[in-house]
Amino acid sequence: MIAFRFFLVAVLGLVSCPLAAGAAADSRPLKVAVLEAAPPLGYRDASGQLTGFAIGIARALCAEIGSQCEFEVTRLESSVDGLAAGQFDFAAIGLLNTPERSQKVLFTKPIYRSVTLWVGRPGKQPGDPGTRISVFRGSAQESYGKRQHWQMIGANNETEMIEQLAAGVAHGAIVPLMTSLNMQRKPVFQQLGLEATVLQQPELAGNASFAINPRRGELKAQLDGALDSIKRKGIYDRVNSEFLPFRVE
Repeated sequence: MIAFRFFLVAVLGLVSCPLAAGAAADSRPLKVAVLEAAPPLGYRDASGQLTGFAIGIARALCAEIGSQCEFEVTRLESSVDGLAAGQFDFAAIGLLNTPERSQKVLFTKPIYRSVTLWVGRPGKQPGDPGTRISVFRGSAQESYGKRQHWQMIGANNETEMIEQLAAGVAHGAIVPLMTSLNMQRKPVFQQLGLEATVLQQPELAGNASFAINPRRGELKAQLDGALDSIKRKGIYDRVNSEFLPFRVE
C-alpha cells in the first residue's frame, strides 16, 4: 500500500479504445441522463450549470450527430432501470459494461478506461471481519461487494462517502479512480490518513461506456461513430484537458 496523496501518480495510465466511424442526425432532442454530484464526470459549476467530463463528451456527441441534448439529472442507482424503462435516450455516465447491466441496456464503445481503488484505514482490507465499506449505491462496486457478502454502507455521492469515512461509520471505500480525483483534493479527506490500492478483481476494472435505451438501438452506431469523429477532430482531447489532470487515451 502507499499513501493516498502519492497514489495517483502510479495509476493514471488510462487508455481509451479507438472507435468506429459514422453518425446520423436525429430530428428531436435526446434525453440524456447525467449525474450532478459526481465530479469530475458530472456536477454543477459555480453558476449552477451542469458540466463535467462526461457531460462535455455528451454535448460533443450530440452536436456531432446533429441533435440537441436535454440533460435530465438522475441517480446512479436508478440510471440503468430508467433507460430500460424508456425514460432517457442514453446516459452520459461512465458505466462498466457488466453482464447484469448488458441484459437491460445497450452500451457505446468505451469512453474511457476505469479502475477501482480500495481507500481505507491502515491495516484494513475489504472482506476483513468487521470491516465496513462505503460504496456508491447502484455501482458495479456495490454489486461486487454484495456477491462477496462484504459489510457495505451505501452513499449517494462523494460528500456522503467522505462523511461516512470521517465519522468512522466506514473503515474504507471502494471507489472508481475517476471519482477519487475530486475526493482526494478535499482537506477533510486528506486528513483521514487513508491508504489506497488498486483492486485487481477483473469485475472492478474495464472500459467505462455510456448506456443506451434498448429501444433506441440505432443510437449505438451513431454515438460510436460520433465518438470516433470527435477524437479525430481533437474535441475529445479538449474536453479531456478541461476536466481531467491526465489523459485518458
